[in-house]
Parts: sequence; structure tokens; C-alpha cells
Amino acid sequence: MASGMDSSGLDNLAFDMDEQINDHLKGKACKTSETDGDRNKPTYCVTDVPPWYLCIFLAIQHYLTAFGGIISIPLILSEGLCLQHDSLTQSQLINNIFFVSGLCTILQVIFGVRLPILQGGTFALVTPAMALLSMPDWECPAWTKNASLVNTSSPVFIEVWQTRMRTLQGSIMVASLLQVLVGFSGLIGFLMRFIGPLTIAPTVSLIGLSLYDSAGVKAGSHWGISAMTTVLIILFSQYLRRIPIPVPAYDKIKKLHVSKFFLFQIMPILLGIAVSWLVCYLLTIYDVLPSDPDEYGYLARTDVKGSVVSEASWFTFTYPGKWGLPTISLAGVVGIIAGIICSMAESVGDYHACARLSGAPPPPKHAINRGIGIEGVGSLLAGAFGTGNGTTSFSENVAALGITRVGSRTVILLSGFVMILMGILGKIGAIFTTIPTPVIGGMFMIMFGVIGAAGISNLQSTDMNSSRNIFIFGFSMFSALVIPNWIMKNPTFLDTGVKEVDQVLQILLTTHMFVGGFLGFFLDNTIPGTKRERGLLAWENVDLQDSSSSLETDEVYDLPFGITSHLQSQSWARYIPFCPHKGHRSQSEDNHVSQSPGSEYSTRI
Repeated sequence: MASGMDSSGLDNLAFDMDEQINDHLKGKACKTSETDGDRNKPTYCVTDVPPWYLCIFLAIQHYLTAFGGIISIPLILSEGLCLQHDSLTQSQLINNIFFVSGLCTILQVIFGVRLPILQGGTFALVTPAMALLSMPDWECPAWTKNASLVNTSSPVFIEVWQTRMRTLQGSIMVASLLQVLVGFSGLIGFLMRFIGPLTIAPTVSLIGLSLYDSAGVKAGSHWGISAMTTVLIILFSQYLRRIPIPVPAYDKIKKLHVSKFFLFQIMPILLGIAVSWLVCYLLTIYDVLPSDPDEYGYLARTDVKGSVVSEASWFTFTYPGKWGLPTISLAGVVGIIAGIICSMAESVGDYHACARLSGAPPPPKHAINRGIGIEGVGSLLAGAFGTGNGTTSFSENVAALGITRVGSRTVILLSGFVMILMGILGKIGAIFTTIPTPVIGGMFMIMFGVIGAAGISNLQSTDMNSSRNIFIFGFSMFSALVIPNWIMKNPTFLDTGVKEVDQVLQILLTTHMFVGGFLGFFLDNTIPGTKRERGLLAWENVDLQDSSSSLETDEVYDLPFGITSHLQSQSWARYIPFCPHKGHRSQSEDNHVSQSPGSEYSTRI
């Protein structure tokens, strides 16, 4: 946007983050701080457009950042869908989720919250989905678990997994309508008054902790390979992340020169997988790994699914109803709704974090409402296209904004197109399905552990010296581990005489995050406690800090293509919760002036 921006080289932000920002970048619209040495100062803000080559590089980087989380979801769901031995269909699910994630990212950036926030699959829906697929009515037939008995082209096998997928699709689509309603009606603000850290912490933590079995099964297929993968990811992401790699670079000021590229910081998961994958390949071609499918370590071979790449088409195009007409399960809908509520609460926090890191003002109500509404539309599309999942904001990519100091939404918009391209290239999805099982297990060990810790980190704004808070969190977590475990071991206990009610209770009480989140929500809102003690005061004051280092106006949240200008001339626009109108700017400015650190004005809604 600003003149002269094209002359900034890669090395002053994506490569060498310690170099000083070039003089020609000073005085840009991104007025984030008065201090030149502020390391948190974004080099490019929301409305800025970096040079084209930098846009491409950073777009690919965001794709790689989301890579591990996105491909994990279809790989987990494949077990519940009876697709353990159908790698070709797994590859199509991977293509589907990349395509829909890219499409939803574009919608979010253009019409949603309008922040540089990437959309992808959500683990909040994985737990209720697996709970639905593990019910007696949907449990996979024994023969689908035996590779020698599975004929992937058989109509019987196809009907087995597509029936489950269609039920999952319909449940996600119906449940997503709630998110659309909550977002576009403005109800998200009302809900956030009652959802605090003591609700979010157990809910998010249990998403990761409840997947321990899936991680253990895959890692246990060869503990040596999975341990190597885990160690490599830890090495790259924690120990080597600040060690640069010298690479040749060019810009108009320094010409051809050597710069520093923080390779390990940008793609630690991909590097860890790639190195472990290569080791598995070498062990395979030299027959170090057993060739007998019944022997321990066989799944570490790279030729177990070798034919899937040659069988996959170069280009694949997904479309709504690809797996047939979606069906609806009441129990599935209720379970998915529990996951969507958790996802919405997380997304509101992501919006505020993203605004802070990208130099934007705190998101106004209409932008948050649109963001949640568009995420609901995204989940609706994800269900229709048959990903078996929904969409949500990716916290990992929000964190990447702080690393690169590039908050341009143009970069995220381009990332959306990159993901759509990856979703169309059929061979790409096929390649990902050939990753050896223990390598995936090693990746899961890292990812699910981080998800669990991310949930617990929400407690930092609460007073954990309070016996009230310790009780609420401890009881919620432990009950969420005990109750689902007991119900799964005694599935016949729930017998109300009404099959539909039994199914709903079965899914809710075997979904760890629902049990923990519900108990945390109920206890936190009924046991007396101050706002400071509950962590609500810290959440309310977040925007006071954000607004001191952001753009001067919130025009960045206006709708594109002249839509906002048109709406501002309409008196009825002020009554539409997701429409910006003339009064919202002046009201926002007055709020920023009138708020004080002791104010109880809720900025999260």
C-alpha cells in the first residue's frame, strides 16, 4: 500500500528478524509503536500489501504451519469411518479438507472478521464425531479392520463408510446452522458473558487429552520411529528455532547478498516428518524393517501404501454431496453442537490475539459477529463437501504473525488460494497418506500435548491461588476422564426406553470435552467468585492494552467493494448485528477514551 514497499527484501522480516526495519518502512500506516526498537511492531499491518514474492513465500509458510493440524483430522476420522485400509479415500478426504479450508479462509478474510486469520479443520469436532462413530449402531464391522478382507472397490465396503460419512455430514451441517445464527444475530456477545477461562481451559485441554489412545496406537506401531519423529520435532521447534540458515538473497538496496533464513522456526513439523520419512524409506529399501504384515514394525515401511500415489488422479475436484445425500442423527447433531460452542469461544479469543499481533484495533462487535457467522458458513460448507469436520480459526497461524511480524491479510488470502490448489492436486493428498504410521504417531504426541497445554494456559488470567478455582478446574478435569471411561465400559447402562434420548446421552457423556466444559461452565457461574478471581477482569481489559498499539481507526473491519459505504447511508443498518454503520466508529472511539484499567466494560463481546 505504501510507496516504496516493494523494495523491502525478504531478509528484513521473514528471514532475519533481528535486522532493523528499513528506513523506507518508517512512517507507514502501521502505527503500532513510538519505539523504534519494539520487537513486537508488525512490519506490515492488516491493510498493507507486501511485495509479491514475499506474499508467496509467507502464504506457503502459513500453509505449512497449518499442515500438521489439517492432515491429522482426516487421518483420525478414517478409523471411525472404517477407512484404515483405504488409502485412496483417505487421500480424497485430505484433498477435501484442504480445499474447504482454503475456501473458508478466503470468505473469512473478505467478508468475515477481515483479519489475517487462517481457517482450517477443528479438533473440537473430532471428539464428538468419534463418539458418534463409536456407538454400537456405527461401530465398524470386524472385517473392515482386516486388510486382507477389505476390497476398497466393493459396493458393500463403499456403502459401509459412506453411510457413516453421510451421517457425519448431516450432523455437522445442521449443527453449523446454530453457529450461523449465533454469529449473525449477535448472540455470541451474550454467550461470552458466561464463558470464562474456567470453562475454556478444561474444554480445550480435554480435546488433546482425549485423543491419547489414537496417538498411542499409531506411535506403538514402532516406538523407535515415533520417538525419533517426536525428538526431531522438539529439536527443530524448540532448540534450533533461533538458529538461522545462511541463504543467498536479493533486494534493490543490498543487491545480491547472504541473508539468514529461520528454517527450523518456520516448518519444524514438516521437517521432522520429512526426516523420519526418509529414514523409514532407507530402512525399507534395505529390508531392515519386517515385510510380514503381522510382525511388529511393519507399518513403518514406506511401501505399505505405495500404490495409492500411482492410483490417485493428478487432479481431483470436490463438490457438495460427493458421498451421497447427507443424513441426520439427532445424537450426532447435539454432540457436534457441543464442539461448535467450544470452537466459537476459542475463535473470539483468536480474533483479539490476531488483531493485537497484526497492528489492528480491537475487533468491534459487528466484525466478531461476522467472523463467527462466516465460520458457521464454513462448517456448513465443510459438511456439504464431505470433509467429516468443520472449520475454525487456526491459533497456530495467529502465533505465526508474531514470528514473521507480517499481519497483512493479503498474505492469508493468498494462503487460501494455496490450500485450494493443494486440495485440487490429487497426488498431493495421496502422498500425505503414505506417511508411515509411527511417524504420524510421533507427530500426534507433539500436537495433542500442545493442545492440552494450550487449554491449561487459559488459566493464567485466573487466580489459581484460589481454592474455588482449583476445585472447579480439578473436579471438571477428573470427572471428564472418569465419566466417559465408565460409560464406554458400560454402554447398556443408559436405557431410558427412548432410543434417540439414549443416543444423545451416550454421545454427550462419552465426549470428554463436553463433560469437562459443562461442569466448568456450571460451577464457574454458580459458585460465588469475583471477576478478578474468575479471570474475567483480565479478559475485559485485554483491549485496553491492544488499542494502545494499533491502527488509529477500525476501518480495517469495513466490508469490501463499497458495501460499507452503501450500508452507512441506510438507517436500518444499525439494527443488523453484523453490519458496520456510521455510529460504530464514534462509539468505539468513545469507549477507548472512557475505559480505565478498573472499568468493567466487557470488550470481549
